[in-house]
Amino acid sequence: MTKSIATCPLFLFLFLCLLFLLPFQASPSPTTEAQALVKWKNSLSPPPPLPSLSSWSLTNIPHLCNWTGIACNGGGLVTDISLSGSSLNGTLDALDFASFPNLTRFDVSNNNLEGPIPSSIGNLSQLRFLELALEKLDLRLNELTSSIPSELGLCSNLTYLALAENSISGELPLSLSNLVRLSLFRASHNRLSGELLPDFFTNWTELVSLKLQRNFISRQIPPEIGSLTKLNHLSMYNNSLSGTIPPEVGNLTLVTSLYFGMNQLYGKIPETISRLPNLRKISLCSNNFSGEIPRDLGKYSPSLKSVCFANNGFTGELPPDLCSGFAPRYLMIQGNNFTGPLPDCLKNCSLLMRVRLDSNQFTADVTSAFGVYPNLVFISLSNNRFVGNLTTQWGECTNLKTLQINGNKITGRIPPELGKLSQLRAVTFYSNDLTGKIPDEMGNLGELLSLNLSNNHLAGDIPISLGNLSKLNYLDLSKNAISGSIPDELANCKNLLSLNLSNNNLLGIIPPELGNLFALQILLDLSHNSLAGSILSNLAKLTKLENLNLSHNNFSGTIPAALNSMSSLGSIDLSYNKLIGAVPSGRLFQQAPGSAFIGNPGLCGYVTRLSPCGTSSKSTDQRKKVLVGVSVGICCLLLLAILIAVILLRQWRKNLLDKEEEIKRLKKHEKSEQIIWERLRKFTFSDIAKATNDFSEEYCIGKGGFGSVYKAILASGQIVAVKKLNALESSNVPTVNRQSFENEIRVLTEVRHHNVIKLHGFCSTRGFMYLVYGFVERGSLANVLYGGTGAVELDWGTRVNIVQGVAHAIAYLHHNCSPPIVHWDITLKNILLESDLEPQLSDFGTARLLNSDSSNWATVAGSHGYMAPGPRGRSAFALVGLVELQR
Repeated sequence: MTKSIATCPLFLFLFLCLLFLLPFQASPSPTTEAQALVKWKNSLSPPPPLPSLSSWSLTNIPHLCNWTGIACNGGGLVTDISLSGSSLNGTLDALDFASFPNLTRFDVSNNNLEGPIPSSIGNLSQLRFLELALEKLDLRLNELTSSIPSELGLCSNLTYLALAENSISGELPLSLSNLVRLSLFRASHNRLSGELLPDFFTNWTELVSLKLQRNFISRQIPPEIGSLTKLNHLSMYNNSLSGTIPPEVGNLTLVTSLYFGMNQLYGKIPETISRLPNLRKISLCSNNFSGEIPRDLGKYSPSLKSVCFANNGFTGELPPDLCSGFAPRYLMIQGNNFTGPLPDCLKNCSLLMRVRLDSNQFTADVTSAFGVYPNLVFISLSNNRFVGNLTTQWGECTNLKTLQINGNKITGRIPPELGKLSQLRAVTFYSNDLTGKIPDEMGNLGELLSLNLSNNHLAGDIPISLGNLSKLNYLDLSKNAISGSIPDELANCKNLLSLNLSNNNLLGIIPPELGNLFALQILLDLSHNSLAGSILSNLAKLTKLENLNLSHNNFSGTIPAALNSMSSLGSIDLSYNKLIGAVPSGRLFQQAPGSAFIGNPGLCGYVTRLSPCGTSSKSTDQRKKVLVGVSVGICCLLLLAILIAVILLRQWRKNLLDKEEEIKRLKKHEKSEQIIWERLRKFTFSDIAKATNDFSEEYCIGKGGFGSVYKAILASGQIVAVKKLNALESSNVPTVNRQSFENEIRVLTEVRHHNVIKLHGFCSTRGFMYLVYGFVERGSLANVLYGGTGAVELDWGTRVNIVQGVAHAIAYLHHNCSPPIVHWDITLKNILLESDLEPQLSDFGTARLLNSDSSNWATVAGSHGYMAPGPRGRSAFALVGLVELQR
């Protein structure tokens, strides 16, 4: 005991020396913490007073613990700063984190804070004799930029780190692997890039939730992901991941949600995934997977309720136990090559809400494959090889809004019980083998927007009850065997945009009441029937109509001149009827092709392929006058020929002098042509000129402010779209340097993205510039959305996919191209759709190239509907979040 007492002064001396060697840290106090908070408040904008922080005042320090968003410990020191959704504007730069050594929670999510995450947050690790206490850092839903500071890895007590929905870029710093206590990490909806390092997974063994979706993270998923044995939720969809899914994913036995969709993953799905007992949601959609789905998937996952395998290359049959737990609510496997029948358990999955089996090769009998689904809202079985009949059970799916079974081999009658589906919005049964009459009960579907029963074998009359469908936009009963007359009651469908009754056995006249369908815009097609009587002048009241087809009927009488007032009409076809008299002389008829009037022997007029009116009889005096006129004309022609010969002789001599200069000019254009066209060794400008008959109007598919677009089918069978620009030598671009312009076009030809239209190259010749793109089958989103029956196909999920595709394209142009490419003019007309409704962004970059000052970019070309995505840019696509499965 004496010895211990004697050594105490020495121990105390050493301890004091150690204190002096350490950096000095002032003791925290309510005053210093209040000063740090007020200093940060004063840096925010708009300038104080901020209503949400009115209590933050140096005159109110005694009540610091009662300030808005502030919580303290027993000693009156700040432990919690929670200001979520407080409309804060500004940065975090002025906040001294080192002033809050007892801080355990910092939550400023859902504000408008911008700028980088300050590296000073790591200063908390410099405190001495205090355990670093910060456990929760929530910066979600702001406008933070720059990269994640590596100093954040010093906050080793962090268990909750949320950085989602900002504009943070760069790679995940390796120092984050030091956060060994981390249980939740959310960094989704940012611009993070780089790869996932094994160190993250080997150290984050406490992780329960990992959300990295909607970034640009690339490379393979490391096998070390299997170390996250406590993981419950894993979301990495919508990145740039490649390679295969490692089988070690099977070690994540607690995982309930697994999202790898919308990446570039390929290969087969590892069998180990089927052994995850707690799996409830799995999404592998929109990748490049192939092969069969593991046979046991669903067998050991009785709670599996959401499955998305859509848009891959899967083959074979669906796993027989996929829905053995009868829990599925979402089953989306469209766009693959699945074959065979459907799992027997599917008919008992009464909780199903959304089912998409379309665009596969299923051969199931729909008569017995499906049951009653009281929660079902959407189902698409389109474009398969389904057989069998539609049963009355479909009438028990009382919440159904969309029923799509087109493009199969369904037979039998349409069940009248469908009339009980009071919420039904869209019915597409076209291109099947349905027979019988259209049930009168279809007129009970008061919410119906689209009804397409075309290309079947339906017979009987058009039900009068269809006139009750006051909300109907699209009605297509074409290519059937429907007889009788057109019911007057169809005029009650006041919202019809398109009406197609063609290729049937309809009789009688056109009901005058159809002239009251004032909303009719896209199409009125009554062709290929046996309709008779006259063409009524009151059809001219359809002032919005764009396409009118009355061909191949028995209409008689004259063509009403009143139709000339239909200013929106771009296409008219009256061929093969019994019309007589003169074709009206208005713009509509003079611009129509001659084929629009052929097959009417009694028609005449100054229209191609028709005889002029009044030429059937001639008097003797008239014939004499004609002979005199011909004689005088011949003499005039002889004199004109002599004059032309003299002029041509002089011109020939001039051409000899200019020939050398012309050859040089042509060689210059040929050289420009070879730079791009022959580089790909696919086609030349001559090939395109030949394919379009030297850019004839008949190949023109669109016109715009800078020129025209032509469709060219090359000799090889390849189809391209050629944009002929007339701006290159106009006053719009007086200072464009040709070499610089060609260099920029070369940059655009290097763009490679499945949501960006392919630009093959360009040619500058004949005083024009020609840009050559890949041809997109469905045309623009504007045409599909507001034309034909295309809008019916744009269900909510499809529209979301289009928005996502456009967002991917924009992000690619901004962040994956060097130099970055800014579009400047995104409109519905510049978003093109493939046959499967996959979006392709067109006209990227060219607006800038045609700008009068391409080095400045100060002038915005085209519409102002889109600007480059910055911190606020994400709101343009926020709608996507409403339908995400994991939300």
